[in-house]
Amino acid sequence: MEWPACLNEFEKLLLRLDTPRVAIDNAVCPNSTLVKVDSARKHGILLEAVQVITDLNLSIKKAYISSDGRWFMDVFHVTDLNGNKLKDESVISYMEQSLGSIHFTRSCEYKGVTALELTGTDRIGLLSEVFAVLADLNCTVTDAKVWTHNGRIASLIYVKDCDSGCQIEDSHRIRRIEARLRPVLKGDNDIRSAKTTVSMAVTHTERRLHQMMFDDRDYERTPSTSSMKHDFPDVSVQNWNERGYSVVNIQCKDRPKILFDVVCTLTDMEYVVFHGTINTQGSRAYLEFYIRHTDGTPISSDAERQRVVQCLQASIRRRSSQGVRLEFYAEDRPSLLADVTRTFRENGLNVARAEISTTEDMAQNIFYVTDAEGYTPDSKTVDAVREKIGLSNLKVKELPLIYHQSPERDEAGAGVGGAMLLSLGSLVRKNLYNLGLIRSHS
Repeated sequence: MEWPACLNEFEKLLLRLDTPRVAIDNAVCPNSTLVKVDSARKHGILLEAVQVITDLNLSIKKAYISSDGRWFMDVFHVTDLNGNKLKDESVISYMEQSLGSIHFTRSCEYKGVTALELTGTDRIGLLSEVFAVLADLNCTVTDAKVWTHNGRIASLIYVKDCDSGCQIEDSHRIRRIEARLRPVLKGDNDIRSAKTTVSMAVTHTERRLHQMMFDDRDYERTPSTSSMKHDFPDVSVQNWNERGYSVVNIQCKDRPKILFDVVCTLTDMEYVVFHGTINTQGSRAYLEFYIRHTDGTPISSDAERQRVVQCLQASIRRRSSQGVRLEFYAEDRPSLLADVTRTFRENGLNVARAEISTTEDMAQNIFYVTDAEGYTPDSKTVDAVREKIGLSNLKVKELPLIYHQSPERDEAGAGVGGAMLLSLGSLVRKNLYNLGLIRSHS
């Protein structure tokens, strides 16, 4: 491992002691790659490990988490989005190196850009107006992610100056961008204040989106349509007083990055996961966590317990794939995003979620669109939009195979027996013992 030049020998020794030990095994399980991470325990270490895996667009089918004193142990059963074990050696090597260096601060994934953080009331055409304003202000959108939940919208948009291709740093221009976007986000009937923030320092995009929606208190509202209420996550929180834990159980529809979303929320709410299991059965996911506050105490009131339930439900719902997935690929040009999203607006389509990127002057965008009521749009409407934008540029895409899996048998020696999580206390130690990661205690 290469050490930062500023470290002395004693600091290097301490880091060697704290450096996570990573083992990746493709032989143990027939249907997944086994990833083991042993590390000194610190707040946020679980989130950092999960983040490395999910940022590679990999799926965690099962996981076992345990901490004993100052040591932390994670076991992940990982596949690609099509449910296959990992075969690309470059991906395996990169994951091993990244997991082994998670104690070091990773460099920002976006450099030389200006980040716009926007929150407000969601409505049809909002993104079209935002992108039109940015185009008018001579800003080029290089990347963006947009989430909507419970009538609210949060987005991180990365921009450069259209002429120079450089980061926008002029304070007067930044204030002008904020002033133009704020009334657009607020709209005519926004009972909450819209927020527009410009930043040069960018944290992990999806973690920041969770934080933005949490700060916006999106979890306090209930879904407005039956489509959003369908398959609502079942979350329960109980205290295990004898051991001083609060036990969180979650049952919901499985999808990629669900573990990241849950652990991200628990971490940002200042809870520490001491033990946990994650299991998937077909299209369902079952998660169990033993948590405490960072000061070592469990959840202490019914109000706090209800808040945890609401926040975890919101964290799962924010990334749910509503409506139709449209993939757009075309040569980038000024006002391209404004034109595409204006076509959506003119045909009554609302963007529920978006992932926007630009690579070598080519726009590669994913949009999840619904009708005005939040339901799957009519196929004729989608066809009309495709005709106008270009059939070869805008395509309807099926979700990855993970969304359509049928139930399968547990892998030998690694599974949780049955679809339901077992009772408090026994499950974590049973699974870890079966994996040979802990010894039996008399």
